[in-house]
Amino acid sequence: MYFLWFILIGLVAGWLGSLIMKGSGSGLLLNIIIGIIGGVLGGWLFSLFGLVPVGTLGSLLTALVGAIVLLWIVSLIRRPKRTA
Repeated sequence: MYFLWFILIGLVAGWLGSLIMKGSGSGLLLNIIIGIIGGVLGGWLFSLFGLVPVGTLGSLLTALVGAIVLLWIVSLIRRPKRTA
């Protein structure tokens, strides 16, 4: 049952992170992946500061922060395409 919550929270966090960073969503599957990886990244970042998220809202906030950081890192690595 918890696996479904991880997917649902990952979907919402990935979608919100994509909206904040790119202005549009990234698609269902990519939003889930961004949110789940963002949840792991956010949990690691929060643990560095000694913060422990509690409950569904805390998990969503952690995954959202991680998704935003993940998309920010990807945007730094990815070079914008130049037009002639």
